[in-house]
Amino acid sequence: MKNTIFTGAGIAIITPFNQDGSINYDCFGKMIDNQIENGTDAIIVCGTTGEASTMSDAEHLECIRFAVERAAKRVPVIAGTGSNDTAYAVKLSKEAEQLGADALLLVTPYYNKTTQRGLIAHFTAVADAVNIPIILYNIPGRTGMSIEISTAKVLAKHKNIAAVKEASGNISYTAKLIAACGDDIDVYSGNDDMIVPIMSLGGKGVISVLSHVLPKETHQMVQYCLENNFAEATKLQIKYLDLINNLFCEVNPIPVKEAVNLMGINAGPCRMPLCPMSDENREKLKNSLRNAGLIK
Repeated sequence: MKNTIFTGAGIAIITPFNQDGSINYDCFGKMIDNQIENGTDAIIVCGTTGEASTMSDAEHLECIRFAVERAAKRVPVIAGTGSNDTAYAVKLSKEAEQLGADALLLVTPYYNKTTQRGLIAHFTAVADAVNIPIILYNIPGRTGMSIEISTAKVLAKHKNIAAVKEASGNISYTAKLIAACGDDIDVYSGNDDMIVPIMSLGGKGVISVLSHVLPKETHQMVQYCLENNFAEATKLQIKYLDLINNLFCEVNPIPVKEAVNLMGINAGPCRMPLCPMSDENREKLKNSLRNAGLIK
């Protein structure tokens, strides 16, 4: 059995921007502190929600460095270093390790994609190049490809491949993944609307967007699951389902950035090509936030 990177609710944290598009590190630091103080169990930086795809290399590495220093070992910091270019993923992963990241999050290659043999070669190349644990990120809706169960079983044998962030939305796939890999790999829900179902199958937690607005409640939902109190966990899952749905009513992270801004945290705009929400969806999001008692 490998060491678990974290158990509980990690946040796939947004990257706050100033109006000129630069990174707002003052806001970023306050967000990291607030999350940790309210029970969040890990900080996942420079992922999809963090808009890493529109960051320069210098920004990407500075965000990782800043998050590591700000978290100050209070919780693990997991750095998104995935790429569709294996050599670049290796380079970025080694630099993140040098900056003090506790683990890495690696998405499957996108656009050029690859075969399952290529996936094994790609992830193995990165895992061989570092000495910190890796979470594989399965999100076929964004990348156009999935990690097949047989592929995951092979990768799970690598000493540095410790977990999968599972965001396919396919609960049958998750059950088969956990059955096939057993103690060789941990599984985290990558979807806030599937926290309880995935944890009921043996998941270790969630890498969450909901935590931006409800860190205590997201942590508590996961904690109930860890205590086998699925009745109470289910109540929270259902209670916040409308809010979760509206946090994803447009492409992530457009709605969650809007939500954070509506709550008075100056997270700024998204970078193009992500654009402001439609008026209709903004009203739906506002209603969900009001119903949850987060805005007036």
